[in-house]
Amino acid sequence: MTLKNKMIGIDEAIISAKRVMFRCNKLAKITCMKIGITRLYLSPEHSLVNELVGNWMKKAGMIVRQDEVGNICGRYESKYINSPAIVLGSHLDTVRNAGRYDGILGVLTAIEIVYWLNKNQTRLKLAIEVIGFGDEEGTRFGITLLGSRGLTGTWKKEWLLYTDKDGITISEAMTNFGLDIRKIKDASRNIKDIVAYIEFHIEQGPCLDNENLPLGVVTTIHGARRFNCRFIGQSGHAGTVPMYYRKDALVAFAEWMTFVEHNTCKKHPQLVATVGFLNCKPGATNVIPGEVDFSLDIRGPKDSLLESLSTTLLKEANIIANNRKLSFEFKEYYRTSATVCDIKLQKILFNSIQELQGRCLLLPSGAGHDAIAIAECWPIGMLFIRNHLGISHNPKESINLDDLIISLQAYSYAVNKIINKI
Repeated sequence: MTLKNKMIGIDEAIISAKRVMFRCNKLAKITCMKIGITRLYLSPEHSLVNELVGNWMKKAGMIVRQDEVGNICGRYESKYINSPAIVLGSHLDTVRNAGRYDGILGVLTAIEIVYWLNKNQTRLKLAIEVIGFGDEEGTRFGITLLGSRGLTGTWKKEWLLYTDKDGITISEAMTNFGLDIRKIKDASRNIKDIVAYIEFHIEQGPCLDNENLPLGVVTTIHGARRFNCRFIGQSGHAGTVPMYYRKDALVAFAEWMTFVEHNTCKKHPQLVATVGFLNCKPGATNVIPGEVDFSLDIRGPKDSLLESLSTTLLKEANIIANNRKLSFEFKEYYRTSATVCDIKLQKILFNSIQELQGRCLLLPSGAGHDAIAIAECWPIGMLFIRNHLGISHNPKESINLDDLIISLQAYSYAVNKIINKI
């Protein structure tokens, strides 16, 4: 097989890249918000996207089905009967007011690889499956990776009782979507049916942009811990309670927040801690805040670092609360371990990219991905495309057409090499 036959040619890559950009723009119009892109798991918009992406998969030559947790799945058969598959994909849901490439790009580029193979009447020794996962972000129900957890068989029954902001349970949402909650386990795959998972994704940071490189290879995906927290003080009249008598929950939070920033920076350069949600009660101009509810999201490259930082921050919150005669409560509701990408897959991706762009950058991912769940069962590999200024989870997400062209060539080249070496 010549190099020309191992990857999408430049002329075809240009056409494919333009088609991907067009389709990203088309999917961006499927949103539950009047302004911005917001697409939630098991929503009418999720159904519309699955239908549209499923049609694109069919046009590319795949057999298409929607699985029992709402993932849209396409399969391109190998030249052998009942062969295992390499899975390519990412997610189709979004955060609120999202960009148009996070997740979506990984599904659409995978479709183009299959389209190119089918157009050239090429069947490989492994099947290729493309999966658009229904939920990675956890925006609607607060649980991430629900799509990929279906694939790995690690879907928990108790999740069915989780509710969205309108009080709709996952169980109800699945039924409304047309899914049967009794068949969730049917979404899981036999470990022998899949040999590897590759995810193509925008970099959600500035490294490639700063290095002026189109592509890079992911080495690890940082672990995460998430907590719901609360400082409880006492509400009172803003004009009549002297400052030294107050039990102001917001002041306690403010003191703690400065501690979070300082100590997270001090512990390790790759550790991050974020408060993304804050609700001050009762929320009136003339009332002392008696309660503050907030989230805490901690991420880092090692589980030991995550445990250490979590302990430090939560202990300090208790100390501050005690000093101010308040109380502090917290509950961990989410955790993932730091995930290492398969070394063999890293090497193949690295060499494929280096051959096309001259050099390649190895970098960690501070964001979570479906690959985290998949790694519990199968080897994973990830490649990043440059994202302008590293802005993500934001309408300003932006990729370059020329970068996408070389990405399609490198991605198709790497998939060919992986299939031939596994």
